[in-house]
Amino acid sequence: MTIRCGWVPADDPLYCAYHDEEWGVPERDSRALWEKLVLDGMQAGLSWITILRKRETIRSAFAGFDLEKVARFNEQDMQRLLNDSGIIRSRAKCQAAIDGARIVLDMQANGEDFAQYIWGFVDGVPIQNQWPSLKDVPAKTMLSETIAKDLKSRGFKFCGPVITYAFMQAVGMVNDHTTDCHCYEKIARLG
Repeated sequence: MTIRCGWVPADDPLYCAYHDEEWGVPERDSRALWEKLVLDGMQAGLSWITILRKRETIRSAFAGFDLEKVARFNEQDMQRLLNDSGIIRSRAKCQAAIDGARIVLDMQANGEDFAQYIWGFVDGVPIQNQWPSLKDVPAKTMLSETIAKDLKSRGFKFCGPVITYAFMQAVGMVNDHTTDCHCYEKIARLG
């Protein structure tokens, strides 16, 4: 029997695949990091499986998370998003995604790479936690509070300390697979 982190329903193949193949794998591409930050922000108040099930539709609605295209979204695009039942139809969350694309592009225009910025908080090296069980894994940390504060100061929305920590886990800034999980060692070696 494959042992996974306690948050993964064993009977859900989509969740299992996400956990086994994506969650915690260090992501260093700026566009992909921004996408994951948007998706984690869209999760606010919802379950992750809701986002996971809608992810491909969200990607399509947001032009494949192409920064340049999303940054040019206007009110007509907003109405299209709000009419799309396949995504999270929150004006505030959709606007946060559009504004986030503009912020990342502004950072790039000023010579600051989003991936280097994000990974700079951990000096480019994933934090290797050793949690024996799910109950030991924190919802937020002092570092996620620091990153959330910095993201917000730049204008990003839906990036409080809990969402930021979930983002850090998803993109491999921290290895929060529990030590009994079959992915723990594999992810540790990637760090």
